[in-house]
Amino acid sequence: QVQLVESGGGLVQAGGSLRLSCAASGRTFRGYVVGWFRQTPGKRPREFVATISWSGGRRYYGDSVKGRFTISRDNADNTVYLQMYGLKPEDTAVYYCGAKIHPDSDYVAWGSSEYNYWGQGTQVTVSS
Repeated sequence: QVQLVESGGGLVQAGGSLRLSCAASGRTFRGYVVGWFRQTPGKRPREFVATISWSGGRRYYGDSVKGRFTISRDNADNTVYLQMYGLKPEDTAVYYCGAKIHPDSDYVAWGSSEYNYWGQGTQVTVSS
């Protein structure tokens, strides 16, 4: 089983940037599709942000972040990144990474219910 730890959140002014990391421990990240989701208090379900196949060859983004966020991964380092540019106050949320093992190296998953493993989340706050 894989354990996930997010980091890189913080407070940033509108227009700024942050890079979130999702580090895996317990086993290799190879074979896992990974997604980033975010959640604000009282809002369900978690909003889809981005997903990347374990090959890295397929990446998809939620409409609200397309063109501003970039997901990438380093399987050798067991880490997935979310680079965020042009941050807006509405990006304020707790960001979670999820992982799901899948035999298809190009499989991606948009729905939070598809993921089996989750990190504890990292808070991103964007001030206006």
